[in-house]
Amino acid sequence: MIKASEICKRFATVEALKGVSLEVARGEIVAIVGASGAGKSTLLQILGTLMAADSGRVVIDGVECSTLSEGELAAFRNQHIGFVFQFHHLLPEFTALENVMMPALIGGANLKDAQHRAMELLEMVGLSDRAQHKPVELSGGEQQRVAIARALVCRPSVLFADEPTGNLDTASRDQIHSLLMSVREQFNQTIVMVTHDMSLADSVDRKIVMSDGCIL
Repeated sequence: MIKASEICKRFATVEALKGVSLEVARGEIVAIVGASGAGKSTLLQILGTLMAADSGRVVIDGVECSTLSEGELAAFRNQHIGFVFQFHHLLPEFTALENVMMPALIGGANLKDAQHRAMELLEMVGLSDRAQHKPVELSGGEQQRVAIARALVCRPSVLFADEPTGNLDTASRDQIHSLLMSVREQFNQTIVMVTHDMSLADSVDRKIVMSDGCIL
């Protein structure tokens, strides 16, 4: 599903990534771990096409991302990549249902189809009864489950997660662990995450350890 080759990235005098290469299989859950400053989030952003590498190649589901124009890349990202961040980034003025629908509407789905898909996902994450609640009316764990539903609404090839449990209490963290595993089982979803949560990292298919811009 993902093939990254010799990815390099420098910020001023700091060499954040030093020729990183990796492959992720379809349906695999991979955790990227390491100390702060190891290059984990930089790698995740480059794999997710949110940041361009200085050199190297990223191929997702057979598409080499560097060959796409800015508009093509935005469309590709909408249709093929889902994102979950430590802070959910839900739109506060919209309900849970509307937040989940948003990427589908941006991608050109009609309102009825987007609403149907969003409700299916809210039911899957256990929040169908909270569909009309705004983010301020939801707990932190509930907001993160809405964010996961939103990331899945366009049926992405890959789900990228940056510290998905980093801002949650133990009970909510365990719910997110279970939900991510369920997502893979139901959709054969490829998931790549950065995490400091070692209980989560130890529960996935493969753990990639980074240090000083390299994979150990």
